[in-house]
Amino acid sequence: MTNYPLIGIIMGSDSDLPTMKEAIAILEEFQIPWEVAIVSAHRTPERMVEYAQSAHQRGLKAIIAGAGGAAHLPGMVASLTPLPVIGVPVPSRHLQGVDSLYSIVQMPAGIPVATVAIGNAKNAGLLAVQILASHQPELLERVQQYRQSLTQSVIDKQARLSQLGYQQYLAEMP
Repeated sequence: MTNYPLIGIIMGSDSDLPTMKEAIAILEEFQIPWEVAIVSAHRTPERMVEYAQSAHQRGLKAIIAGAGGAAHLPGMVASLTPLPVIGVPVPSRHLQGVDSLYSIVQMPAGIPVATVAIGNAKNAGLLAVQILASHQPELLERVQQYRQSLTQSVIDKQARLSQLGYQQYLAEMP
């Protein structure tokens, strides 16, 4: 495994970090080196351009970009880099992230941004892992094991529900 970052995680503001930390947690779980940066499309456009244009030269393989409100960061970065960009719509105060979702998902033909559900940086991290796993058999095996653990979790919950009945199961839920 390499020590230099393979996945870039960027956000327009530090207020996006509570959402984006879930992508970081997944990358850490899979032992994927990452970097994180605040890169605002509106407040630091030159920094955004430099980051996006140099990302592939620095060894990054994908970029996860979180943005709220107007949410231009993922699309602008995608227009400047040959790397896959995964957009995370960050929930906003007034429209709960629907504005961010529409802004990120409605990209013009030729400039794709993979977009996950509002606030779901965990899935963005998993998608980045899967992108890397498409060329790394050992990582692909770990992704398959992760998926199997999800399956087993559901099976275990069903067994417990059957054993306890729904009322006791509900009472014991966190």
